[in-house]
Amino acid sequence: MQDKVRVGMIGTSWYSDNIHLNLLKSHPGAVTAAICGRNRARAEEMAQKYSIPNVYTDYSDMIQHGNLDAIVVAVPDDMHYPMTMAALDAGLHVLCEKPLAFNLVQAKEMLAKAESAGVKHMTCFTYRWMPQFRYMQRLVAEGYIGKVYNTSFNYIADYARHTTYQWKWDRQHGLGALGDLGSHMIDMATWIVGDITRVQATLNVRANKPHPEGKPYELSNDVANLSLQFANGAVGSIYATAVANIGDRGQAQQIVLHGEKGTLELESDLATYTVRGLHDDEKALHALPIPEDVLQGVDQSTSTWDQLFKIFTEQPASTRLFIDSILTDKSITPSFYDGVKTQAVIEAVFESDRTGCWVDVEQLANAK
Repeated sequence: MQDKVRVGMIGTSWYSDNIHLNLLKSHPGAVTAAICGRNRARAEEMAQKYSIPNVYTDYSDMIQHGNLDAIVVAVPDDMHYPMTMAALDAGLHVLCEKPLAFNLVQAKEMLAKAESAGVKHMTCFTYRWMPQFRYMQRLVAEGYIGKVYNTSFNYIADYARHTTYQWKWDRQHGLGALGDLGSHMIDMATWIVGDITRVQATLNVRANKPHPEGKPYELSNDVANLSLQFANGAVGSIYATAVANIGDRGQAQQIVLHGEKGTLELESDLATYTVRGLHDDEKALHALPIPEDVLQGVDQSTSTWDQLFKIFTEQPASTRLFIDSILTDKSITPSFYDGVKTQAVIEAVFESDRTGCWVDVEQLANAK
């Protein structure tokens, strides 16, 4: 087994800075050997901050000349495919941000090539590692509400209400609220409830986002509303919006699950979270304390953001888990396989919005 993983970071956003680069710095087995960004000044700023020796503005040059073992891809949605495929051609392990690709064909090719290359691959679905979501998933798996009947998954945010051009709202580069927020909830629904088999959906643009140079462009959705059918017979919905006025809550997630034996509810925002339940003969919903083996030392009195950072820098999660899997040569989840499953639902949503009909996810996923 190797004792160090040489990593190249592609992307210099606030998320690359606060999450991926910090997590790589916190891992004793990781060496951030190179960073790549379109803006060289910004890339050099990050390189200085994290003592990264090599700076590139062309990802192909970094992959070819960086002497790397792995890369992290944290760039606009339309660039995930070419960057990942180039890295896989070079035999590198790849962590790619969600959504995995710009469309399902690309996602399936990325998975097939990664498997063929025999490398480690991860799709970074952040909430998989947060205590409240992990606890809800465990409760459902242990049968707390029995067979799941009805579900609701909501991700509510406000950052597209008053904004100018950003790549995620440009249909040439981003998949909008569906890709940015909805992908998390699709993954949560699949992870907690089971495979999604059919979708009927509508996508909307509620807020204008003018280009700073006045250039016309096709706006991507800032609201996504999905109706779902699951393989196990459950039905449900996903609502993702980036134009909700929710004040200082910033971003919020709400999950409600009704089953044959009871109900589970989760409410979470940037400050706090709560899991509530009711089952068997209980008469009222009540808070369910998250057990220590799920919290793993997380202090719930701190903000959700601070907890997220503690989890990511001290526990085997996200980028650190990716490094662990390389060092130990063990399988990893969520992988590109999970990314493809989410991408298939995203593809079905676009098709349903176009046609106004229910779309069979499996049939779409298996199409040539």
